[in-house]
Amino acid sequence: MSPTASSLPDDLVAALRRFATRPGVVVASDFDGCLAPIVAHPSDARADPAAVATLVELAGLPATTTAIVSGRARADLAGLVSLAVPDPAGLALIGSHGSEFDDGFAAGITDEQRALLAAVTAELTAIAHRFPGSMVETKPASSVLHVRNAAPADAEAALDEARRGPVTRPGVHPTEGKAVIELAVIETGKGHALDLLRERAGADAVCYLGDDVTDENAFGHLGADDVSIKVGDGDTIARYRIDGPDLVGEVLSLVRGYRSSIG
Repeated sequence: MSPTASSLPDDLVAALRRFATRPGVVVASDFDGCLAPIVAHPSDARADPAAVATLVELAGLPATTTAIVSGRARADLAGLVSLAVPDPAGLALIGSHGSEFDDGFAAGITDEQRALLAAVTAELTAIAHRFPGSMVETKPASSVLHVRNAAPADAEAALDEARRGPVTRPGVHPTEGKAVIELAVIETGKGHALDLLRERAGADAVCYLGDDVTDENAFGHLGADDVSIKVGDGDTIARYRIDGPDLVGEVLSLVRGYRSSIG
């Protein structure tokens, strides 16, 4: 069945049509700011059930791989996805900015890295205590300083302290996003995750949707036959842009419609 008329930009619709006709594809999206609106407290985020269900439906089509690639810890991501779709069969969940592909991820971290993570977490926690509205989130291989709920001056001061303090430790890999800085003790990158998904699936093209600074790494790994979509405002190297997360479901539905009509 052919997809219905779309409110998406014409050039994006044309790109999605071309993409959907490729023999093998990967369709992937960030979670926060794409499948789920940004909220003040990360634990309150809720994904659009229809959008997640569309990813699951796409995963059931021939030669079609789907994934959610998030900065969240994989266990956290899985819990939130299950609130939208209780059994997301076939949908790959990748956490920690592309490094956490499975639940055994933390077992590969060395004792030295665990000690470094503990020290970094302690420093970030001390910073958060000095600036009201700041909070620290811990993950298997990183700690995250969130300042979204801090006053603007406090938020910037907290981030500056992190940059001048724990960021400078040898072995720390910082990633900055919107009102957040994450310090990992291993190298991370969403682009690497997309490369692995493409390789494992033997895919001819990848479509990726992202909203944050960390998604630029993913966009940078996409080529001429791929579709990179920036969700929301901000500078980007993505080829296409949509206004916000309310249109992510429409993008996915359009791909599903085109992909389902093949043959």
